[in-house]
Formats: sequence, structure tokens, C-alpha cells
Amino acid sequence: MWTCPLCDQQFVNTNQAHSCRDKELSDFLAGKTPHTIELFDRLVMEYKVISKDIKVHPAKTMISFAARTRFAYVIQLGKNFVDVVFPFKQHQQDNLCFNKIKPVSGSDDYNHHLRLYFIEDINDEVKKYMQLAYENGV
Repeated sequence: MWTCPLCDQQFVNTNQAHSCRDKELSDFLAGKTPHTIELFDRLVMEYKVISKDIKVHPAKTMISFAARTRFAYVIQLGKNFVDVVFPFKQHQQDNLCFNKIKPVSGSDDYNHHLRLYFIEDINDEVKKYMQLAYENGV
């Protein structure tokens, strides 16, 4: 593992490009509705149930979840929703939760997009994919 000497974030790759913590979590949550903040907090809480060692990394345009590597991303905090992306090597076809699945250019990954509107949207199926994404990041 390589540790950035400026921000102390750890990465698998030496000299990994990153935003060096020029954003704070509060920057993303500022001005968001209590509903959206509650959804985001619940997502973080559910990941902390999977592992206490998960780190939340705010970057310039998104918030990532990381173990050994980054494995899930919050790409938008809307007025009443949270958009999450899980990158998987396989196209997860048999699901009811993803609203979009797209191949990643220049990679063999598929981004699986999920929009959370309600706490109840973090159901058993979503938790299964959260676990799978985490296992990819360990």
C-alpha cells in the first residue's frame, strides 16, 4: 500500500491520482434536505454493518467507499434521492434495483447505477450488492 504524504490516504498503486482531500463530506451535504442526508447516513450505516473498516472518501465530484480499494460511489445527492454506483466485472442482469448498467470505457467493468429514494430502498437485494461490491474492494 502506498500512502500519500500530503493527505495520508492509502492506495494500492504508488502515486495514485486522487483529489488529496480538497473536499470534505460537509461540502457535499451542505444545503441538502434532511431526507437526503438521512438516506446518505443510512447507506453509510449499512456499510458499517458490513465492515467497521470501511472508509468514506469525499473527492472533487463524488464520495467513494473504500476498503483496500474503492468499491462504491455516491455520484449525486439530489433533493430527495441518493445516486450510487457499484462497479462490477460482470453485468448483474437478474436484479430489480439497478436503473442503469453501462460498460466502463477502457475497462472490463460495468457500472451499476442505483437511485435510493427511501430508507426501505436499502433492502435485502441492495444489501447483497453492497456486500458484493465490498468484497471486490477487499
